[in-house]
Amino acid sequence: MGKVSLEGIEFHAYHGVFAEEQKLGNRFTVDIHVETDFRKAMLEDSLRDTVDYGKLYKIAKSHMQEPVRLLEHLGHLMIKDILIAYPNIQKVNIIIKKHNPALGGVVNYSVINVSFPEDYD
Repeated sequence: MGKVSLEGIEFHAYHGVFAEEQKLGNRFTVDIHVETDFRKAMLEDSLRDTVDYGKLYKIAKSHMQEPVRLLEHLGHLMIKDILIAYPNIQKVNIIIKKHNPALGGVVNYSVINVSFPEDYD
């Protein structure tokens, strides 16, 4: 068992409940953590035997380009596509941070943290 991670992926996107968020957009940071068995990749040095983090990045990017209202839903969509691409994955964890959310005060970021299988029981 091993872990493949991408941390600190940054996007400008238009997710949010409020009209101004959907119009102006905001800065987001995404972390993706995937647990899988990559012993064969360790021995054979082949990308096909592990999780391609280039593909993980493409999945995150595609979802960041399609606005949704809730970050929870956004995390779910990413997990769903990661599991389609890699059905043998043991665990996926997505963390999404919205920088400077429009809350009327100083807030560095709001955060959601969603995991498969924990949040899918």
